[in-house]
Amino acid sequence: MIAAIVNNKVLLQSVFLAMMSGLSIRVMLSLVKQKWASTYHHTMSYTLLPVITFVITTVITGNIALSLGMIGALSIVRFRNPVKNPFELVIFFALITIGISMSVDIKFGLLLALVINFTIFASYLFEIVARRFDFHIFTLSFEEGNSNNIIEIQANQEIDLLHDSKLLLQYVTDKKSKDFHYRLASKSREDIERIRREISQHQGVLNIEVKFY
Repeated sequence: MIAAIVNNKVLLQSVFLAMMSGLSIRVMLSLVKQKWASTYHHTMSYTLLPVITFVITTVITGNIALSLGMIGALSIVRFRNPVKNPFELVIFFALITIGISMSVDIKFGLLLALVINFTIFASYLFEIVARRFDFHIFTLSFEEGNSNNIIEIQANQEIDLLHDSKLLLQYVTDKKSKDFHYRLASKSREDIERIRREISQHQGVLNIEVKFY
């Protein structure tokens, strides 16, 4: 009876820590301004996925017949929701790994969650420091630019300054009609303001549109 109570306490503790580990990653992503992780669906996924994985791993441990049956049952389930970027896929894999690690040893799961949170926060701090020296260590993709500050420039000639910018997301041109479109994005409002000041003095610029988020 005592052993059963102790085991139940350990099980509940593991479930709680698995849930908190997943939730801590969700909170950390929000702190570093990764807006795609701030939705309700991502919050629930990050909270429940480690717990579900932990329970499945615990149930099938030491039972080969049940393990084979569970593999067959899980093979029916498919994630059809498209993943927006490789990092999102890595996070989902990490959440599953946390759940598995918790079923083996709680320390492994907590250590993995700590390493992930530290890595995310450290990269964010490094990006801030690098930006102060006008050095951009990350290049934004077109999709990621939608959640950042954006400046769109229309010109009647090519602008070398924009071609050399690391913030350039998209460049569309029609040389016959002399129509040039530039689209740049940055998390920093100051970067966009600086580009607008520099470009506004250029003779070939026809129109400038800025969107702050």
